[in-house]
Amino acid sequence: MLEFIRELAVYEHLEHAVTATVADLERTLFGAAPAAFVLFACIGDVPVGFAVYFFNYSTFLARPGLYLEDLYVQPAARGRGVGRALLVHLARIAVEKGCGRFEWAVLDWNSPAIGFYRSLGAEPADDWTIYRLTGASLGNLAAERGASDT
Repeated sequence: MLEFIRELAVYEHLEHAVTATVADLERTLFGAAPAAFVLFACIGDVPVGFAVYFFNYSTFLARPGLYLEDLYVQPAARGRGVGRALLVHLARIAVEKGCGRFEWAVLDWNSPAIGFYRSLGAEPADDWTIYRLTGASLGNLAAERGASDT
């Protein structure tokens, strides 16, 4: 799993951002209370890709949603239906779980992925921008004394 994550990070020009360890993955993905779930794609017995997903919630729909965090297929296996098979499996999970949405983010420059997703009927949510707190900013906000602390 960690090797796949590193390959994905190289593809996305984000290898500097990978801090995950095998122990972290064992605890958060394969432990007693996983934070997310993993699907592996294989050709024969050889793993060639993965998808990491978790469930979120839509208050407007009053239904859960399935969020695809990462989808990666090794370059040698692309064009063989592996990515599509992973997405089909995830769509089936979403339908089985009563999800009102199946969503993911894609880097703006990743035109092969964008074209692939559009070919499936997926549309960009252009009216939304993702915001993120990490590192010191996340810690600083968490340390603030808020209304709930009084």
